[in-house]
This record gives sequence, C-alpha cells and structure tokens, in this order.
Amino acid sequence: MTIALTPPFAYGTEYDENGFEVDSAPVTPSVLDVIDLIAGDDLDAMEFPDLEWAVRGVVPEGFGLIVAPPKAGKSWLVAGIGLACATGGVALGHIPVEQRPVLYMALEDGRRRLQSRYRTLLQGAPIPAEMVSVTDLKLQDVTEVITAFCERNADRKPLVILDTLGKVKPAKKANADSYQADYAIGSALKRVIDAHPGSTLLAVHHTRKAESEDFVDAVSGTHGIAGSADFVLVLSRKRQSQDAVLAITGRDVAETEVALVTDGGAWSLTSSSLTQATEDAVIRRERSGKSDRTIRALEYVNSRPTTRPPELAAWLDINIDDAGRYLRRMYDDGLIDKQSRGLYRPVSEASEVSERFKTSDTRALTDSTDGALKLPLNSEKDTSDASDTKRCARCDCPMTFPDDIANGSHIECT
Repeated sequence: MTIALTPPFAYGTEYDENGFEVDSAPVTPSVLDVIDLIAGDDLDAMEFPDLEWAVRGVVPEGFGLIVAPPKAGKSWLVAGIGLACATGGVALGHIPVEQRPVLYMALEDGRRRLQSRYRTLLQGAPIPAEMVSVTDLKLQDVTEVITAFCERNADRKPLVILDTLGKVKPAKKANADSYQADYAIGSALKRVIDAHPGSTLLAVHHTRKAESEDFVDAVSGTHGIAGSADFVLVLSRKRQSQDAVLAITGRDVAETEVALVTDGGAWSLTSSSLTQATEDAVIRRERSGKSDRTIRALEYVNSRPTTRPPELAAWLDINIDDAGRYLRRMYDDGLIDKQSRGLYRPVSEASEVSERFKTSDTRALTDSTDGALKLPLNSEKDTSDASDTKRCARCDCPMTFPDDIANGSHIECT
C-alpha cells in the first residue's frame, strides 16, 4: 500500500496530483530561482529618496575619501566641516548645512591640539556638544564604534570623520593580493555606513608621491581603496600657498572641481556660490604651469576688446618683440583669439576671466604710444580713484583676481 505524505513535502522530491511520491530523480533548482532578480517594470516602479548631503555639492552620504599630501591642511578642512555640521551653520564659508551629530575620530591628534584647532576655527564660539571626538582607539574597535554611534543617532543622519585611514588600516598579510586587501578594508567601512541611509563616513587618506593626470589615481595604495568608496575628494595645494583646488567625483555625484582658500587654518570657497567657485577652479587650472608674466598678459588681453603688441609691451614694461611673442604663444595655445594681423582679442565666447570684469570697472592709463589702456578692477564699488587699485606686495603690479587680493600678492609671486 502506498502512503501519501502530508505537507510540507520534502524539497527536491516529485509528487503526483494526489500527493503521492513519484519515484524520479531529484530536481535541481536553477540559479535564477535563488538569486534576487528584479524585473524591469518592477525596478521602474520603485521610488528612492533623494541623495543626502552632509555638505551640499561637496560631501554626500555614504563612504568617501578625502586625500591630499601630508601637511596640506586635510585635518583642518575636515574639522571645519565637522564643526559646521555639528553647529548647523555654514560649511566652507558659504554653504548652509543641516545640524547633525558628528563623530570625529582624530587618531593622529591629542586632546590639547584638538581643542586648540576647534577654538581657532570657531573664533571664540563654544565647541558644540554635537561634536563628539575620540583621539585614542584600538584598530579592532573602529567599525564597532562607528556602528554604535550611527545606531544611537540613526534618525539624524550622522557624520563620521576618520582621521586617518592609515591609522586603522591593518597590515597586509603575506602573499595577499594588495588590491583585494585594500578593497576589503574599504568595503568593510562602506557596509557599516550603508546600514544607516543618509549617514556619511569621510575618511582622511594620503596621496601617492608620484604625480598623476587622473586625480583619482592620486589616492595612496592600490585602486582598491578608491574603488570601494562612494565618492572621492582630492585636495591639491602648492606649498606655501593659501589657494587649493578640491576635485570631487563619485558614483552618484557629478565630477567637478571647486576652488578653495585657507586663512588661519579655516577653509572656504573662493566665492559666495559653489558655481562661481567651480569657475574659479577652472581659471586656476588654466593658470597653473604658466609664468607670472604670461598670466598677467592673459589677464590684460582678456580685459580689453583688442590688444596690439605695443600696448602689451607698455603694460608689462617689456620690448615690443617680446610682447609679440607672448601674444603669438597665447594664441597658439588657444588662450586668446586674433582679429587680424597683429591685433588680438579674448576668445570669441566670453572666457571665465573676462566674465569676471564689468566694462565700467576700468580706469584709463596712458602708455608710451599715447593710447588709452584699460585696467580691470574687481571691486563692486566705484573704482575710478586709482588709489582703490590693489597691488601685489611682491611685484607691485595691479591684482585683478579676488584670491590674489585676499592673499596680498599674485599666486605665482607667493
């Protein structure tokens, strides 16, 4: 007599319509039956929350890196961002931020140095209670501490700053693949923060010693660390310079660059808007690698409708032949345009440089050719008085860029 099985039936066993076992080979399920597939129409119907920002346009949610060479000001930059978020004030001088709890893991600083840095950045204001700091932490406790802090503040989208990643990066095991080891470290940190949507983990890291055209390649170590991150910020700053460019890229953010300036350790955008700071970064890239005289020549040409070699020669106090060579070289490099033989002008579409000057913001000078030269001034007020012109403390030439004026000298003269 055959006996029917009562539900549930054994997996992999075939039964007839009456529930009796059929003597047959086990059915092997398809891999498609056990993985999490999603149909296109189901995906299309899904709704996801907007991307959260700790600092809009600069620091999004998720796991990210901020990298720069040693002593470039990374710790001051992230401390300023953390204090702004903990206070609910303004980050980078101009970007309003929502108040949120901040955990700053300052693993390369002591409490005395941390207090001094905070007080300097706050300019006398009290250190906010929401700015929670730790300066001593065991390697094995890092992810547990981050998890506990995020869970305690789960409904407030906390910001966690890890300064630096190198302090908690375990030594690579013998014969282990370097890329896989780096990717595993980044992935572990990413899993922790991904468990708390809207939260941000910003890890400070160093750049490679070697130069690279791709700023993401500047991240120290293999591509495993950068590859595991949701976003990467690279701070580029020349020694002894107050000016820097912050390059931004990520999975869900548009790749861009913004120009920054530092004063007494505090970092801020060069302009009141992120859009203008992005344009400032483009100008700085164009200026990098150019001599001071070439930059001044470019500023002069871009401030006028047309320029001839004698006019540039009088402005730069050089001979006409040298002025002609500067103009031809800038024309060959695509920096300026040519209207006719010996007559140069700004590029046909208004360049970022010329857009910064208003036609009314000029004053007349007389050169050796008895022609009127127009000098761009960068002031919002009436600048008809020559005493309003800001001059470089080193070369004594007029300055037109706000970052030069703020610095007291041309970038290249610093």
